[in-house]
Amino acid sequence: MARRSGPGRRGGGRAGNVERRAIAGIAQMPWRLPQNCDRPTEPLDGDGIEAIHDGAMRILEEIGIAILNAEALEIYREAGCLIDGNVVRMGRDFVMEMVGKAPDRFTLTPRNPDRAIEIGGRTILFGNVSSPPNYWDMEIGRKVSGTREQCRNLLKLTQYFNCIHFAGGYPVEPVDIHAGIRHLDVLHDKLTLCDKVVHAYSLGAERVEDVMEMVRIAGGLSHEDFEAMPRMYTNINSTSPLKHDEPMLDGWMRMARRGQACVVTPFTLAGAMAPVTMAGAVAQSLAEGLSAIALAQYIRPGCPCVIGTFTSNVDMKSGAPAFGTPEYMRATQMTGQMARFYGLPLRASGVCAANVPDGQAMWETSNSLWSAVQSGTHMVYHAAGWLEGGLIASPEKFVMDCEVLQQIQRYLEPEVFATRPENIALDAIAEVGQSGHFFGIQHTQDRYETAFYQPFLSDWKNYEAWELAGGVWTAERAHRTFKEILAEFEAPPMDAAIAEELAAFVARRKREGGAPTDF
Repeated sequence: MARRSGPGRRGGGRAGNVERRAIAGIAQMPWRLPQNCDRPTEPLDGDGIEAIHDGAMRILEEIGIAILNAEALEIYREAGCLIDGNVVRMGRDFVMEMVGKAPDRFTLTPRNPDRAIEIGGRTILFGNVSSPPNYWDMEIGRKVSGTREQCRNLLKLTQYFNCIHFAGGYPVEPVDIHAGIRHLDVLHDKLTLCDKVVHAYSLGAERVEDVMEMVRIAGGLSHEDFEAMPRMYTNINSTSPLKHDEPMLDGWMRMARRGQACVVTPFTLAGAMAPVTMAGAVAQSLAEGLSAIALAQYIRPGCPCVIGTFTSNVDMKSGAPAFGTPEYMRATQMTGQMARFYGLPLRASGVCAANVPDGQAMWETSNSLWSAVQSGTHMVYHAAGWLEGGLIASPEKFVMDCEVLQQIQRYLEPEVFATRPENIALDAIAEVGQSGHFFGIQHTQDRYETAFYQPFLSDWKNYEAWELAGGVWTAERAHRTFKEILAEFEAPPMDAAIAEELAAFVARRKREGGAPTDF
Protein backbone atom coordinates (compact mmCIF):
# COMPACT_ATOMS: atom_id res chain seq x y z
CA MET A 1 0.00 0.00 0.00
CA ALA A 2 1.19 3.50 -0.74
CA ARG A 3 2.05 5.56 2.31
CA ARG A 4 -0.07 8.56 3.20
CA SER A 5 1.95 11.67 3.85
CA GLY A 6 1.20 14.36 6.36
CA PRO A 7 -0.57 17.59 5.45
CA GLY A 8 0.86 19.69 2.62
CA ARG A 9 2.23 23.17 2.98
CA ARG A 10 -1.30 24.55 2.57
CA GLY A 11 -4.69 23.00 2.99
CA GLY A 12 -6.27 24.91 0.12
CA GLY A 13 -5.94 22.10 -2.40
CA ARG A 14 -8.62 20.11 -0.64
CA ALA A 15 -12.03 20.60 -2.24
CA GLY A 16 -14.03 19.16 0.62
CA ASN A 17 -16.84 16.65 0.71
CA VAL A 18 -17.47 14.91 -2.62
CA GLU A 19 -21.23 14.76 -2.09
CA ARG A 20 -22.47 17.41 -4.52
CA ARG A 21 -26.02 18.45 -5.12
CA ALA A 22 -27.72 16.64 -7.95
CA ILE A 23 -28.78 18.59 -10.99
CA ALA A 24 -32.55 18.64 -11.34
CA GLY A 25 -33.79 15.57 -13.16
CA ILE A 26 -30.45 13.71 -13.04
CA ALA A 27 -30.48 11.02 -10.38
CA GLN A 28 -26.97 9.69 -10.13
CA MET A 29 -25.46 7.34 -7.60
CA PRO A 30 -23.11 8.73 -4.93
CA TRP A 31 -19.33 8.75 -5.24
CA ARG A 32 -17.90 5.40 -4.25
CA LEU A 33 -15.11 3.02 -5.25
CA PRO A 34 -16.96 -0.06 -6.56
CA GLN A 35 -15.78 -3.43 -5.31
CA ASN A 36 -15.88 -6.28 -7.82
CA CYS A 37 -17.53 -9.09 -5.88
CA ASP A 38 -17.56 -11.54 -8.81
CA ARG A 39 -15.03 -14.27 -9.37
CA PRO A 40 -13.07 -13.42 -12.51
CA THR A 41 -13.70 -15.29 -15.74
CA GLU A 42 -10.58 -17.35 -16.42
CA PRO A 43 -10.39 -18.96 -19.88
CA LEU A 44 -6.88 -20.34 -19.28
CA ASP A 45 -6.07 -23.45 -17.30
CA GLY A 46 -2.74 -23.87 -15.52
CA ASP A 47 -1.02 -25.13 -18.67
CA GLY A 48 -2.39 -22.17 -20.62
CA ILE A 49 -1.04 -19.67 -18.10
CA GLU A 50 2.37 -21.32 -18.23
CA ALA A 51 2.35 -21.40 -22.03
CA ILE A 52 1.61 -17.67 -22.36
CA HIS A 53 4.12 -16.81 -19.62
CA ASP A 54 6.80 -18.89 -21.33
CA GLY A 55 5.95 -17.26 -24.65
CA ALA A 56 6.31 -13.78 -23.16
CA MET A 57 9.61 -14.69 -21.49
CA ARG A 58 11.01 -16.22 -24.69
CA ILE A 59 10.10 -13.06 -26.59
CA LEU A 60 12.13 -11.05 -24.05
CA GLU A 61 15.02 -13.53 -23.95
CA GLU A 62 15.33 -14.55 -27.60
CA ILE A 63 13.73 -11.85 -29.77
CA GLY A 64 14.07 -8.76 -27.59
CA ILE A 65 12.51 -5.30 -27.40
CA ALA A 66 13.78 -2.32 -29.38
CA ILE A 67 14.49 0.50 -26.93
CA LEU A 68 14.68 3.83 -28.77
CA ASN A 69 15.61 5.87 -25.68
CA ALA A 70 19.38 6.09 -25.13
CA GLU A 71 19.13 6.65 -21.37
CA ALA A 72 16.86 3.65 -20.92
CA LEU A 73 19.18 1.56 -23.07
CA GLU A 74 22.09 2.31 -20.73
CA ILE A 75 19.97 1.43 -17.67
CA TYR A 76 19.12 -1.95 -19.17
CA ARG A 77 22.83 -2.42 -19.90
CA GLU A 78 23.71 -1.54 -16.30
CA ALA A 79 21.13 -4.10 -15.14
CA GLY A 80 22.97 -6.83 -17.05
CA CYS A 81 20.65 -7.16 -20.05
CA LEU A 82 22.09 -8.06 -23.46
CA ILE A 83 22.24 -5.11 -25.85
CA ASP A 84 22.52 -5.48 -29.63
CA GLY A 85 22.24 -2.05 -31.22
CA ASN A 86 18.97 -0.82 -29.73
CA VAL A 87 17.50 -4.29 -29.14
CA VAL A 88 17.46 -5.40 -25.49
CA ARG A 89 17.21 -9.04 -24.48
CA MET A 90 16.53 -9.72 -20.82
CA GLY A 91 16.42 -12.97 -18.88
CA ARG A 92 13.26 -14.14 -17.24
CA ASP A 93 14.90 -14.26 -13.82
CA PHE A 94 15.71 -10.55 -14.06
CA VAL A 95 12.23 -9.69 -15.34
CA MET A 96 10.44 -11.66 -12.64
CA GLU A 97 12.69 -10.26 -9.91
CA MET A 98 11.91 -6.70 -11.02
CA VAL A 99 8.18 -7.30 -11.52
CA GLY A 100 8.05 -8.84 -8.04
CA LYS A 101 9.07 -5.49 -6.55
CA ALA A 102 5.93 -3.72 -7.87
CA PRO A 103 3.04 -3.36 -5.39
CA ASP A 104 -0.17 -5.24 -6.11
CA ARG A 105 -2.18 -2.24 -4.93
CA PHE A 106 -1.60 1.42 -4.16
CA THR A 107 -3.48 4.66 -3.53
CA LEU A 108 -3.58 7.74 -5.78
CA THR A 109 -4.41 10.95 -3.89
CA PRO A 110 -5.45 14.05 -5.90
CA ARG A 111 -5.83 17.65 -4.69
CA ASN A 112 -9.08 16.66 -2.97
CA PRO A 113 -8.17 13.75 -0.65
CA ASP A 114 -11.84 12.74 -0.55
CA ARG A 115 -11.36 11.71 -4.19
CA ALA A 116 -8.45 9.37 -3.44
CA ILE A 117 -8.66 6.07 -5.31
CA GLU A 118 -7.19 2.65 -4.60
CA ILE A 119 -5.73 0.76 -7.55
CA GLY A 120 -5.74 -3.00 -6.99
CA GLY A 121 -7.52 -5.51 -4.81
CA ARG A 122 -11.18 -5.81 -5.79
CA THR A 123 -11.64 -2.16 -6.72
CA ILE A 124 -12.76 -1.35 -10.27
CA LEU A 125 -12.51 2.29 -11.35
CA PHE A 126 -13.64 4.14 -14.46
CA GLY A 127 -12.03 7.02 -16.34
CA ASN A 128 -13.18 9.38 -19.08
CA VAL A 129 -12.43 9.16 -22.79
CA SER A 130 -8.90 10.32 -23.56
CA SER A 131 -7.01 11.59 -26.59
CA PRO A 132 -9.42 11.61 -29.57
CA PRO A 133 -8.46 14.34 -32.07
CA ASN A 134 -12.09 14.79 -33.16
CA TYR A 135 -15.44 15.64 -31.61
CA TRP A 136 -19.08 14.90 -32.47
CA ASP A 137 -22.30 16.04 -30.88
CA MET A 138 -25.91 16.21 -32.05
CA GLU A 139 -25.89 19.98 -32.27
CA ILE A 140 -22.99 20.05 -34.73
CA GLY A 141 -24.08 16.82 -36.43
CA ARG A 142 -20.70 15.97 -37.97
CA LYS A 143 -17.14 15.11 -37.02
CA VAL A 144 -15.00 18.19 -36.31
CA SER A 145 -11.52 18.83 -34.90
CA GLY A 146 -11.47 19.25 -31.13
CA THR A 147 -11.40 22.66 -29.43
CA ARG A 148 -10.60 23.90 -25.96
CA GLU A 149 -14.25 24.67 -25.28
CA GLN A 150 -15.25 21.11 -26.17
CA CYS A 151 -12.41 19.77 -24.03
CA ARG A 152 -13.58 21.90 -21.09
CA ASN A 153 -17.16 20.69 -21.52
CA LEU A 154 -16.06 17.06 -21.43
CA LEU A 155 -13.97 17.81 -18.33
CA LYS A 156 -17.13 19.16 -16.70
CA LEU A 157 -18.83 15.82 -17.40
CA THR A 158 -15.77 14.07 -15.95
CA GLN A 159 -16.12 16.04 -12.73
CA TYR A 160 -19.90 15.85 -12.50
CA PHE A 161 -20.44 12.12 -12.85
CA ASN A 162 -19.67 10.20 -9.67
CA CYS A 163 -19.16 6.98 -11.66
CA ILE A 164 -16.07 8.56 -13.26
CA HIS A 165 -13.23 8.12 -10.79
CA PHE A 166 -10.21 9.55 -12.56
CA ALA A 167 -9.46 12.01 -15.36
CA GLY A 168 -7.46 10.53 -18.20
CA GLY A 169 -5.67 12.46 -20.92
CA TYR A 170 -7.33 15.23 -22.88
CA PRO A 171 -10.95 14.10 -23.36
CA VAL A 172 -10.63 15.63 -26.82
CA GLU A 173 -7.46 17.08 -28.31
CA PRO A 174 -7.93 20.88 -28.44
CA VAL A 175 -6.18 21.56 -31.73
CA ASP A 176 -7.04 25.26 -31.50
CA ILE A 177 -4.27 25.55 -28.87
CA HIS A 178 -0.65 25.43 -30.08
CA ALA A 179 0.88 22.05 -29.32
CA GLY A 180 3.77 23.62 -27.40
CA ILE A 181 1.49 25.11 -24.73
CA ARG A 182 -1.54 22.81 -25.03
CA HIS A 183 -0.59 20.79 -21.96
CA LEU A 184 -0.42 23.96 -19.85
CA ASP A 185 -3.90 25.17 -20.79
CA VAL A 186 -5.57 21.76 -20.63
CA LEU A 187 -4.02 20.80 -17.29
CA HIS A 188 -4.98 24.18 -15.88
CA ASP A 189 -8.55 23.51 -17.02
CA LYS A 190 -8.43 19.98 -15.65
CA LEU A 191 -7.06 20.98 -12.25
CA THR A 192 -9.56 23.83 -11.82
CA LEU A 193 -12.65 22.12 -13.27
CA CYS A 194 -11.91 18.74 -11.62
CA ASP A 195 -10.63 17.56 -8.27
CA LYS A 196 -10.06 13.94 -9.32
CA VAL A 197 -6.81 12.11 -10.05
CA VAL A 198 -5.20 13.39 -13.27
CA HIS A 199 -2.81 12.09 -15.92
CA ALA A 200 0.32 13.35 -17.68
CA TYR A 201 1.20 12.51 -21.27
CA SER A 202 4.73 11.17 -21.63
CA LEU A 203 5.49 13.27 -24.68
CA GLY A 204 8.76 14.98 -23.87
CA ALA A 205 10.48 16.03 -20.67
CA GLU A 206 8.90 19.49 -20.51
CA ARG A 207 5.32 18.21 -20.58
CA VAL A 208 5.84 15.64 -17.85
CA GLU A 209 7.79 17.99 -15.61
CA ASP A 210 5.25 20.79 -16.12
CA VAL A 211 2.31 18.56 -15.26
CA MET A 212 3.99 17.16 -12.15
CA GLU A 213 4.68 20.70 -10.97
CA MET A 214 1.11 21.80 -11.69
CA VAL A 215 -0.31 18.83 -9.76
CA ARG A 216 2.02 19.67 -6.87
CA ILE A 217 0.91 23.31 -6.86
CA ALA A 218 -2.80 22.45 -7.16
CA GLY A 219 -2.53 20.14 -4.17
CA GLY A 220 -0.83 22.76 -2.02
CA LEU A 221 2.08 20.35 -1.56
CA SER A 222 5.75 20.65 -0.81
CA HIS A 223 8.10 18.75 -3.13
CA GLU A 224 8.62 16.21 -0.34
CA ASP A 225 4.89 15.66 0.10
CA PHE A 226 4.41 15.25 -3.64
CA GLU A 227 7.01 12.49 -3.83
CA ALA A 228 5.97 10.80 -0.59
CA MET A 229 2.98 9.12 -2.26
CA PRO A 230 1.48 8.77 -5.74
CA ARG A 231 -0.56 11.83 -6.72
CA MET A 232 -1.00 11.27 -10.47
CA TYR A 233 -0.16 8.81 -13.22
CA THR A 234 1.03 8.43 -16.78
CA ASN A 235 0.13 5.86 -19.39
CA ILE A 236 2.51 4.85 -22.16
CA ASN A 237 1.89 2.66 -25.17
CA SER A 238 4.55 0.49 -26.69
CA THR A 239 5.07 0.89 -30.42
CA SER A 240 3.96 -2.59 -31.33
CA PRO A 241 5.47 -4.81 -32.42
CA LEU A 242 8.23 -4.91 -29.81
CA LYS A 243 9.36 -1.28 -29.49
CA HIS A 244 9.36 1.46 -26.84
CA ASP A 245 9.92 4.96 -28.19
CA GLU A 246 12.05 7.82 -26.90
CA PRO A 247 9.56 10.34 -25.43
CA MET A 248 7.28 7.81 -23.74
CA LEU A 249 10.16 6.07 -21.98
CA ASP A 250 11.54 9.47 -20.96
CA GLY A 251 8.27 10.35 -19.22
CA TRP A 252 7.99 6.82 -17.79
CA MET A 253 11.39 7.14 -16.13
CA ARG A 254 10.74 10.65 -14.82
CA MET A 255 7.47 9.56 -13.23
CA ALA A 256 9.06 6.43 -11.76
CA ARG A 257 11.89 8.40 -10.17
CA ARG A 258 9.39 10.60 -8.35
CA GLY A 259 7.23 7.71 -7.20
CA GLN A 260 4.22 8.50 -9.37
CA ALA A 261 2.05 5.80 -10.94
CA CYS A 262 3.12 4.28 -14.26
CA VAL A 263 0.68 2.44 -16.54
CA VAL A 264 1.97 0.63 -19.62
CA THR A 265 -0.53 -0.47 -22.27
CA PRO A 266 0.73 -2.17 -25.42
CA PHE A 267 -1.59 -1.42 -28.35
CA THR A 268 -1.63 -4.85 -29.97
CA LEU A 269 -4.15 -5.42 -32.75
CA ALA A 270 -4.13 -9.10 -33.68
CA GLY A 271 -3.51 -9.55 -37.37
CA ALA A 272 -1.71 -6.20 -37.73
CA MET A 273 0.70 -5.30 -34.90
CA ALA A 274 0.55 -8.74 -33.24
CA PRO A 275 -0.04 -12.35 -34.26
CA VAL A 276 -3.50 -13.18 -35.56
CA THR A 277 -3.97 -15.69 -32.73
CA MET A 278 -5.13 -14.22 -29.44
CA ALA A 279 -2.69 -16.27 -27.34
CA GLY A 280 0.21 -14.95 -29.42
CA ALA A 281 -1.10 -11.38 -29.26
CA VAL A 282 -1.47 -11.59 -25.47
CA ALA A 283 2.02 -13.06 -25.06
CA GLN A 284 3.52 -10.25 -27.16
CA SER A 285 1.54 -7.62 -25.25
CA LEU A 286 2.79 -8.98 -21.94
CA ALA A 287 6.40 -8.99 -23.11
CA GLU A 288 6.16 -5.36 -24.17
CA GLY A 289 4.49 -4.32 -20.92
CA LEU A 290 6.72 -6.30 -18.55
CA SER A 291 9.87 -4.89 -20.15
CA ALA A 292 8.77 -1.36 -19.17
CA ILE A 293 7.74 -2.40 -15.66
CA ALA A 294 11.14 -4.05 -15.15
CA LEU A 295 12.78 -0.74 -16.10
CA ALA A 296 10.64 1.24 -13.64
CA GLN A 297 11.35 -1.19 -10.80
CA TYR A 298 15.09 -1.14 -11.47
CA ILE A 299 15.02 2.67 -11.29
CA ARG A 300 12.82 2.86 -8.17
CA PRO A 301 11.89 -0.45 -6.52
CA GLY A 302 8.29 -0.38 -5.35
CA CYS A 303 7.21 2.25 -7.88
CA PRO A 304 3.44 1.80 -8.47
CA CYS A 305 2.93 0.15 -11.86
CA VAL A 306 -0.10 -1.13 -13.76
CA ILE A 307 -0.05 -3.46 -16.75
CA GLY A 308 -2.59 -2.61 -19.40
CA THR A 309 -4.34 -4.58 -22.10
CA PHE A 310 -5.47 -3.15 -25.41
CA THR A 311 -5.42 -6.38 -27.37
CA SER A 312 -8.13 -6.54 -29.99
CA ASN A 313 -8.34 -7.56 -33.62
CA VAL A 314 -8.58 -5.93 -37.02
CA ASP A 315 -11.26 -6.40 -39.65
CA MET A 316 -9.43 -8.77 -41.98
CA LYS A 317 -11.45 -7.42 -44.91
CA SER A 318 -10.38 -3.80 -44.46
CA GLY A 319 -7.58 -3.72 -41.89
CA ALA A 320 -9.64 -1.36 -39.70
CA PRO A 321 -9.47 -1.85 -35.90
CA ALA A 322 -12.41 -3.62 -34.26
CA PHE A 323 -13.36 -3.25 -30.60
CA GLY A 324 -15.82 -4.87 -28.24
CA THR A 325 -15.47 -8.11 -30.20
CA PRO A 326 -15.54 -11.63 -28.74
CA GLU A 327 -11.78 -11.76 -29.32
CA TYR A 328 -11.29 -8.47 -27.44
CA MET A 329 -13.29 -9.83 -24.51
CA ARG A 330 -11.32 -13.06 -24.33
CA ALA A 331 -7.98 -11.26 -24.66
CA THR A 332 -8.95 -9.00 -21.76
CA GLN A 333 -9.95 -11.98 -19.61
CA MET A 334 -6.70 -13.80 -20.49
CA THR A 335 -4.62 -10.76 -19.65
CA GLY A 336 -6.48 -10.48 -16.34
CA GLN A 337 -5.35 -14.00 -15.47
CA MET A 338 -1.78 -13.15 -16.37
CA ALA A 339 -1.86 -9.89 -14.37
CA ARG A 340 -2.87 -11.89 -11.30
CA PHE A 341 -0.08 -14.38 -12.09
CA TYR A 342 2.42 -11.48 -12.02
CA GLY A 343 0.80 -9.77 -9.03
CA LEU A 344 0.11 -6.56 -10.94
CA PRO A 345 -2.96 -4.31 -11.14
CA LEU A 346 -4.70 -4.35 -14.52
CA ARG A 347 -5.90 -1.61 -16.85
CA ALA A 348 -8.46 -2.23 -19.63
CA SER A 349 -10.76 0.02 -21.69
CA GLY A 350 -14.36 0.76 -22.64
CA VAL A 351 -14.12 0.93 -26.41
CA CYS A 352 -16.05 0.61 -29.65
CA ALA A 353 -15.58 1.06 -33.39
CA ALA A 354 -18.93 2.81 -33.97
CA ASN A 355 -18.90 6.30 -35.49
CA VAL A 356 -21.94 7.79 -33.72
CA PRO A 357 -23.70 7.05 -30.39
CA ASP A 358 -26.00 4.37 -31.79
CA GLY A 359 -26.85 0.76 -31.00
CA GLN A 360 -23.50 -0.55 -32.27
CA ALA A 361 -21.69 1.93 -30.06
CA MET A 362 -23.50 0.70 -26.97
CA TRP A 363 -23.29 -3.06 -27.54
CA GLU A 364 -19.58 -2.88 -28.36
CA THR A 365 -18.88 -0.63 -25.38
CA SER A 366 -20.98 -2.81 -23.09
CA ASN A 367 -19.00 -5.86 -24.23
CA SER A 368 -15.79 -3.99 -23.44
CA LEU A 369 -16.97 -2.80 -20.03
CA TRP A 370 -18.32 -6.17 -18.96
CA SER A 371 -15.11 -7.87 -20.06
CA ALA A 372 -13.33 -5.46 -17.69
CA VAL A 373 -15.58 -6.64 -14.87
CA GLN A 374 -15.06 -10.29 -15.84
CA SER A 375 -11.27 -9.94 -16.02
CA GLY A 376 -10.81 -8.30 -12.61
CA THR A 377 -9.66 -5.02 -14.15
CA HIS A 378 -8.78 -2.21 -11.74
CA MET A 379 -8.57 0.82 -14.07
CA VAL A 380 -10.96 1.14 -17.02
CA TYR A 381 -9.79 3.82 -19.43
CA HIS A 382 -12.11 5.43 -22.00
CA ALA A 383 -15.13 4.22 -20.02
CA ALA A 384 -17.30 7.13 -21.18
CA GLY A 385 -17.36 9.07 -24.45
CA TRP A 386 -15.31 7.01 -26.93
CA LEU A 387 -16.27 6.58 -30.62
CA GLU A 388 -14.63 5.56 -33.94
CA GLY A 389 -11.89 3.48 -32.36
CA GLY A 390 -10.69 6.42 -30.30
CA LEU A 391 -10.79 9.07 -33.03
CA ILE A 392 -13.99 10.79 -31.80
CA ALA A 393 -15.16 12.01 -28.39
CA SER A 394 -18.89 12.60 -27.94
CA PRO A 395 -20.75 14.11 -24.97
CA GLU A 396 -23.90 12.13 -25.82
CA LYS A 397 -21.91 8.91 -25.80
CA PHE A 398 -20.32 10.04 -22.50
CA VAL A 399 -23.74 10.42 -20.87
CA MET A 400 -25.02 7.13 -22.34
CA ASP A 401 -21.93 5.29 -21.11
CA CYS A 402 -22.39 6.70 -17.61
CA GLU A 403 -25.82 5.05 -17.50
CA VAL A 404 -24.09 1.72 -18.20
CA LEU A 405 -21.39 2.44 -15.60
CA GLN A 406 -24.02 3.16 -12.97
CA GLN A 407 -25.74 -0.11 -13.81
CA ILE A 408 -22.45 -1.97 -13.41
CA GLN A 409 -21.89 -0.22 -10.10
CA ARG A 410 -25.37 -1.21 -8.92
CA TYR A 411 -24.82 -4.79 -10.10
CA LEU A 412 -21.71 -4.98 -7.91
CA GLU A 413 -23.40 -3.69 -4.74
CA PRO A 414 -23.68 -6.41 -2.06
CA GLU A 415 -27.25 -5.38 -1.24
CA VAL A 416 -28.38 -6.70 -4.62
CA PHE A 417 -27.64 -10.29 -3.55
CA ALA A 418 -27.81 -10.02 0.25
CA THR A 419 -29.36 -13.05 1.99
CA ARG A 420 -30.33 -11.70 5.41
CA PRO A 421 -33.68 -13.02 6.76
CA GLU A 422 -35.43 -9.82 5.75
CA ASN A 423 -34.13 -10.35 2.21
CA ILE A 424 -35.32 -13.94 2.04
CA ALA A 425 -38.68 -12.33 2.98
CA LEU A 426 -40.56 -15.39 4.22
CA ASP A 427 -43.00 -13.23 6.21
CA ALA A 428 -43.79 -11.19 3.10
CA ILE A 429 -44.28 -14.32 1.01
CA ALA A 430 -46.58 -15.77 3.69
CA GLU A 431 -48.56 -12.51 3.88
CA VAL A 432 -49.28 -12.54 0.15
CA GLY A 433 -49.72 -16.30 -0.02
CA GLN A 434 -51.21 -17.77 -3.18
CA SER A 435 -53.15 -14.66 -4.19
CA GLY A 436 -52.77 -10.93 -4.30
CA HIS A 437 -49.53 -9.08 -5.03
CA PHE A 438 -46.53 -7.58 -3.29
CA PHE A 439 -47.04 -3.94 -4.33
CA GLY A 440 -49.00 -2.81 -1.28
CA ILE A 441 -47.46 -4.81 1.57
CA GLN A 442 -45.23 -3.13 4.15
CA HIS A 443 -42.13 -5.10 3.12
CA THR A 444 -42.34 -3.52 -0.33
CA GLN A 445 -43.32 -0.07 0.93
CA ASP A 446 -40.27 0.03 3.20
CA ARG A 447 -37.97 -0.60 0.23
CA TYR A 448 -39.66 0.71 -2.89
CA GLU A 449 -37.38 3.75 -3.30
CA THR A 450 -34.09 1.80 -3.10
CA ALA A 451 -34.95 -1.76 -4.09
CA PHE A 452 -34.00 -1.43 -7.76
CA TYR A 453 -31.68 0.60 -9.96
CA GLN A 454 -33.23 3.90 -11.05
CA PRO A 455 -31.93 5.20 -14.40
CA PHE A 456 -31.26 8.84 -15.20
CA LEU A 457 -31.29 8.32 -18.97
CA SER A 458 -33.15 5.12 -19.88
CA ASP A 459 -36.83 5.59 -20.71
CA TRP A 460 -39.02 2.81 -19.28
CA LYS A 461 -42.38 4.10 -20.53
CA ASN A 462 -44.35 1.93 -22.92
CA TYR A 463 -44.43 2.87 -26.60
CA GLU A 464 -47.63 4.91 -26.43
CA ALA A 465 -46.48 6.93 -23.42
CA TRP A 466 -43.04 7.41 -25.00
CA GLU A 467 -44.66 8.59 -28.23
CA LEU A 468 -46.96 11.01 -26.41
CA ALA A 469 -43.93 12.43 -24.59
CA GLY A 470 -42.34 13.30 -27.94
CA GLY A 471 -40.77 10.02 -28.97
CA VAL A 472 -37.29 11.15 -27.96
CA TRP A 473 -34.52 8.69 -28.85
CA THR A 474 -31.71 7.92 -26.41
CA ALA A 475 -28.96 10.04 -27.97
CA GLU A 476 -31.25 13.06 -28.01
CA ARG A 477 -32.10 12.56 -24.33
CA ALA A 478 -28.37 12.30 -23.64
CA HIS A 479 -27.79 15.58 -25.48
CA ARG A 480 -30.40 17.31 -23.32
CA THR A 481 -28.76 15.90 -20.17
CA PHE A 482 -25.37 17.13 -21.35
CA LYS A 483 -26.77 20.65 -21.80
CA GLU A 484 -28.43 20.58 -18.37
CA ILE A 485 -25.13 19.64 -16.73
CA LEU A 486 -23.26 22.44 -18.51
CA ALA A 487 -25.91 24.98 -17.53
CA GLU A 488 -25.68 24.21 -13.83
CA PHE A 489 -22.07 23.06 -13.51
CA GLU A 490 -20.10 24.37 -10.54
CA ALA A 491 -16.34 23.90 -10.45
CA PRO A 492 -14.92 22.43 -7.24
CA PRO A 493 -13.43 25.04 -4.91
CA MET A 494 -9.74 25.89 -4.92
CA ASP A 495 -7.84 28.07 -2.47
CA ALA A 496 -7.36 31.53 -4.01
CA ALA A 497 -3.62 31.57 -3.33
CA ILE A 498 -3.19 28.18 -4.98
CA ALA A 499 -5.25 29.26 -7.99
CA GLU A 500 -3.07 32.34 -8.34
CA GLU A 501 0.15 30.32 -8.08
CA LEU A 502 -1.11 27.81 -10.64
CA ALA A 503 -2.06 30.55 -13.11
CA ALA A 504 1.30 32.25 -12.60
CA PHE A 505 3.15 29.01 -13.35
CA VAL A 506 1.19 28.57 -16.59
CA ALA A 507 1.87 32.15 -17.63
CA ARG A 508 5.60 31.83 -16.91
CA ARG A 509 5.95 28.57 -18.82
CA LYS A 510 4.14 30.10 -21.79
CA ARG A 511 6.59 33.03 -21.79
CA GLU A 512 9.41 30.51 -21.77
CA GLY A 513 7.98 28.82 -24.85
CA GLY A 514 6.29 25.76 -23.39
CA ALA A 515 7.42 22.43 -24.84
CA PRO A 516 9.05 21.56 -28.17
CA THR A 517 6.80 20.03 -30.83
CA ASP A 518 9.39 18.13 -32.85
CA PHE A 519 9.43 14.92 -30.79
